[in-house]
Amino acid sequence: MSTARLNDRLAGQQPLVLGLFRIVLGLLFTSEGAATVFGLLDRPASPVGEWPFWYAGVIELVAGALVLAGFLTRGAAFLSSGIMAFAYFTEHQKDGLFPLQNGGLSPALFCWGFLLLVFFGPGALSLAGRDRRRDTLPGAPRRVGGRAS
Repeated sequence: MSTARLNDRLAGQQPLVLGLFRIVLGLLFTSEGAATVFGLLDRPASPVGEWPFWYAGVIELVAGALVLAGFLTRGAAFLSSGIMAFAYFTEHQKDGLFPLQNGGLSPALFCWGFLLLVFFGPGALSLAGRDRRRDTLPGAPRRVGGRAS
């Protein structure tokens, strides 16, 4: 198979792979938030109102669920990327420069993964994409200014 054909074939799968990436990232982030807020997965719950851990857990839970579902993905991903950057620089950076030194590998990877979704969007398999797919079906009415035409 030629490189051009392989590139074309892979490019055609980008929306699906991006959607799967979003789903996995959202699921992992939601589980982090659930563990922090509810004390799941062998992690003690953060006391309600404890700054910044309980608030970060709530944001992780809600924003992770939005990303997982593919609803308001870019906004939720932007917020998630920001809180992971905040977590890295306030909690981990003081213990060393590199994530392997300071235990900040997860926040660093979450930060950059969510930043990717900010720029590339939700991909396939998202709730937001349901309306677009319906509008692009053959014979479906085309939306103009929010109304079907």
